[in-house]
Amino acid sequence: MLLIPCPYCGARPQDEFHYRGDATVKRPAPDAGLQALYDFVYTRTNPRGWHLEWWHHYAGCRQWVKVERNTLTHEIRTAVGPAEDTPQLSA
Repeated sequence: MLLIPCPYCGARPQDEFHYRGDATVKRPAPDAGLQALYDFVYTRTNPRGWHLEWWHHYAGCRQWVKVERNTLTHEIRTAVGPAEDTPQLSA
């Protein structure tokens, strides 16, 4: 089980969070066309290594958290609020 360091509540077990997806993906503009929407929904990379993700702390403070996590080792490097910037991802 992961221990996620919530910036509002401190370290909490993964059971209190819901994974909500890639925090680096940007939704296309409404006039971008069907191909852009298709790519946004279906053609994503499956990252290996450090990755920025959205997690929702539904059973705690109910805040959104950006978590930098290694998808191979599940190590968590940083966890910040949604408005905060995270350090650049490095391999």
